[in-house]
Amino acid sequence: MIKPVEFYANPETADTNAYQAGPGQPDSQIFQKALAEFEAFQGVLKAAGVRITQGHGIAGSPDMVFPNWFFTHDSGEVIFCPMNNKNRQAERTEELKQILQGLYPKTLDWTGFEADGRALESTASIVSDHVNKRAYAALSARTDEALARQWAAHRGYSIEIFETRSHAEIPVYHTDCVMWIGSSLAGICDSVIVGPGRERIVGALSETHDVVRFTAAQLRTFCGNALEVAGSAGEKMLAISEGALDSMTAAQIEQIERHFTKILSAPLSTLEQYGGGSARCMLAELF
Repeated sequence: MIKPVEFYANPETADTNAYQAGPGQPDSQIFQKALAEFEAFQGVLKAAGVRITQGHGIAGSPDMVFPNWFFTHDSGEVIFCPMNNKNRQAERTEELKQILQGLYPKTLDWTGFEADGRALESTASIVSDHVNKRAYAALSARTDEALARQWAAHRGYSIEIFETRSHAEIPVYHTDCVMWIGSSLAGICDSVIVGPGRERIVGALSETHDVVRFTAAQLRTFCGNALEVAGSAGEKMLAISEGALDSMTAAQIEQIERHFTKILSAPLSTLEQYGGGSARCMLAELF
């Protein structure tokens, strides 16, 4: 997790992220509320036994609390990813890169694709089923199809590519807002998937997982933005925002509770409103 030093609605990402609101309060007030939400969410995770490694943000990169600029793999590899916006590219500080390279002996640097206007924003762009080596990617300005396929080939994964349309009549900017995949349960806001791709994607998920389906309205509360995490004893838990959890039906919550020891939630409304991201966006996995 990356502790922010500032936070506000990022003007550079507003054209692709339909879920972030423009300024409604002074930036200083927004930041203080966001920082309190960050610390409370981290506290919930730590209290449940989730191991957290914390980095620190920099000024000028308001979305740094959402670390989407690298993949790590259990093969001992880190991939530095091409980002769509300049102030998101700046999130790859030398200090953070050196920390990751100290943990992972192999480095693959794909940031050169930024010069061609191509982006692949890590686990925000590609949602992976690591058990079955299958990946999913929703196309947008931040998820280039050729790069997604290149990543899948590099990892030896099959990949399902699909298109979406949000309430704003543009693609949903990140795949991890549409769906998440746990060990045995997957969640998906499938109603935003365009055309026949909808049943293809739900069908592919259903081959390996129980699937909880969310509406387009629930996508806007970030039901699609969650992550399976492990406690100190290996117990499986789902990290999600309080707002997302509050918008679920009793049947959806019951379905989730059949698969997880605990649901870990905290209020993230400021981060959601001004950043257009939620619980999963705040968590970068270190395999």
